[in-house]
Amino acid sequence: MYEEDTIAAISTPLGEGGIGIVRLSGADAVRIADKLFVSFRGKKLSDAGTHTILYGAVKDPISGEAVDEVLVSVMHSPHTYTREDVVEINCHGGVLPLRNVLGLVVRAGARLAMPGEFTQRAFLNGRIDLVQAEAVIDVIRSKTDESRRIALEQLSGGLSDEITGISDKLTEVCAHIEAYLDFPEDGIAPDTEDVILAAADGLHNRLDKLVDTYEDGRFFREGLSVAIVGRPNVGKSSLLNALLERERAIVTDTPGTTRDVIEEYLNINGLPVRIIDTAGIRESHLAPEREGVRRSLRAIDDADLVIAVFDGSSELNYEDREVISRIEGKKAIIAVNKTDLPAALKDGSMFKFSVVRISAKQKVGIGELRDTIVEQALKGGTEHREGVIITNMRHKVSIESARDAVARGIKSLKTNHPLEIIAIEFRDALRRLGEVVGVVTTDDILNKIFSDFCIGK
Repeated sequence: MYEEDTIAAISTPLGEGGIGIVRLSGADAVRIADKLFVSFRGKKLSDAGTHTILYGAVKDPISGEAVDEVLVSVMHSPHTYTREDVVEINCHGGVLPLRNVLGLVVRAGARLAMPGEFTQRAFLNGRIDLVQAEAVIDVIRSKTDESRRIALEQLSGGLSDEITGISDKLTEVCAHIEAYLDFPEDGIAPDTEDVILAAADGLHNRLDKLVDTYEDGRFFREGLSVAIVGRPNVGKSSLLNALLERERAIVTDTPGTTRDVIEEYLNINGLPVRIIDTAGIRESHLAPEREGVRRSLRAIDDADLVIAVFDGSSELNYEDREVISRIEGKKAIIAVNKTDLPAALKDGSMFKFSVVRISAKQKVGIGELRDTIVEQALKGGTEHREGVIITNMRHKVSIESARDAVARGIKSLKTNHPLEIIAIEFRDALRRLGEVVGVVTTDDILNKIFSDFCIGK
């Protein structure tokens, strides 16, 4: 990417709507827009003050034809999203006006923006750090209020502040150790060593607690994957409909109706859940049903949590026991269904998992099942969540590496390793934390992060 270029893109979804926006960012943003914009009051964009809006039309400078009636926002650096000059052309929200205006903007000297390039410029120009940049896309993709709140906390700098605070303390530890490097024969004074060890232990604990938040945090970012499994005709599709509170899956009395996986998202106490209804697990000579069973088994392997459904009105059979064997070693909930019928499966002690008795048909026990899903997935529940949490695998890997480097530094200090080795370990921890916020980064990392963004953001 050429950072000096002025870039442009459509920043609103294509389709019919009230307003669509073509955004420009760069040193020539105002000059390029001025070539196309004609104010109905004879004003030039170049004469407009920052953060003002002008009313007029975009015209083709060659043909003189008006392309659209627009409002143009002018924002001068550095008080903009990218810390560059930014112009936003507010068009009528149709595909044709937006594409025509964008085409004229590019012809006038702008370059089409790459995915995430506006946010990447905000990072490169120091307006936000890398954690905040990644939080932008998390806000856009959030599926529940809780996941949105967590993303906004990171966007506002919550995680960045925690990482910076740890880095500052770690820098002090490094300074203490490196002060002795010029006089290695003297060694570190015992009282100073105690101070360093106490500080390092505290930093190790803070990093360990951060890493420990990831298992819960990633579910809010990516969604908890939950597979509903069981033999045919135990009520899996009825359970899916009950959880979604609408008729999503076809329900019949004929076993084997579901032959493919059905996926939907739902919100359980702020936790985004990707719920997967699967084909009944049983032996079959029919090729479509065999493929459905194969996909069901794969869904069990891939799921974060499994809901195994059993017919409470009948005893366990061979197919039920096959389901039980398949979920061994998985995080699972047993849903004993059809409690509206005479019970045949009364004893739940045979199961090694949490058991919830439900009637999917009568919508009985569904609330308890929802609560159990959250309890099984999250360590602390969704209420009263305190402190900063991490949701991103990249952050987790770097913070884990920093924690492990601090642990090695502590061990080296306690076992009287050379000061150079001790200093290297703590400096490595500092570098790993720099990777999280973007103090230390590479083009490969940046390209991977921003390629996941939509164009225009």
